[in-house]
Amino acid sequence: MSIDYRAEIERLKRELPVTVVGHYYQRDEVFEMADITGDSLELARKCKADNNPWVVFCGVGFMGQSVKIIAPEKRVLMPKVACCAMARMMDATYFDESVAYMNKHGVKTEDILPITYINSDASVKAKVGKMGGMVCTSSNAYKIIEKGLESGKKILFVPDRCLGQNFANSMGLKSCVIGEEGKECNPAEADVICFNGFCSVHQLFTLDDIKFYREKYPDIKIAVHPECDPAIVDAADFAGSTSQLIKYVNELDPEQKVAIGTEYNLVNRMRQGNTYVLSSTKPECPTMNETTLEDLYKTLKSIEDNQPINEIFVDEDTRHYANLALERMLAIN
Repeated sequence: MSIDYRAEIERLKRELPVTVVGHYYQRDEVFEMADITGDSLELARKCKADNNPWVVFCGVGFMGQSVKIIAPEKRVLMPKVACCAMARMMDATYFDESVAYMNKHGVKTEDILPITYINSDASVKAKVGKMGGMVCTSSNAYKIIEKGLESGKKILFVPDRCLGQNFANSMGLKSCVIGEEGKECNPAEADVICFNGFCSVHQLFTLDDIKFYREKYPDIKIAVHPECDPAIVDAADFAGSTSQLIKYVNELDPEQKVAIGTEYNLVNRMRQGNTYVLSSTKPECPTMNETTLEDLYKTLKSIEDNQPINEIFVDEDTRHYANLALERMLAIN
């Protein structure tokens, strides 16, 4: 006998003290089942304010961790503990190696202020917290880096080199990337030193894509996420976080054509008509798309059966220091 997953999910949501959370990049059928939707840190903060003790988070692993960091009393389950490829590029060992690289090139540890993008593992956030550093998001990175520079220290920005470089460029700062092929990174001569991580989805957009749309529609607007390569951001009309992209597109004249450089599921749900995906290849995040309606149903059913699956845990020491890094960011905001 087949199961009507939508009907069962709705039943379980009514009968259980649970909140289903969905990131913007989730596939439509899962996104539509969510009680709360949004971007990563926004979702964690909404979960903290929510009254239900259980959270079922449809997203990737570091997002579930973020809920546990700021709301440790919550029981957080994930239908799929999918791993963000960018977050996986940086772990505690790579962080230590990046600090050691800067030390080797004449920058003392006490002269380093680390900033980690929210798209990072809890262990990395904890390392940053212990060193007096901060977390940032794509919407507030400019403000966080600007504040960080007031310390007079070098900024170690992890894990996304593109985000670090793009905000450094926008602020007229010099940046370099540790481990970038064919290029030397001298931390003593740069303001922002970036780890060589990146988002595989946002690397899909090219200058040829922009050229194609500008030639086809001379008045088109190009809007991209700052996880894109600096050359793409420089060639665009607008660059902003997920929420900033949504706001930008929604405020355009309905007749204004716009090509958007970010994850496909989000673009597909934006304003209908005159909106295009800035890529000939479907820019779909593979890990965000792992979660299915069946997975969501099974996770909710595990709560009903008192046998919860895929629960997220963060040890107290890690949680404490990761939360310090988040609190420093929120204090600036």
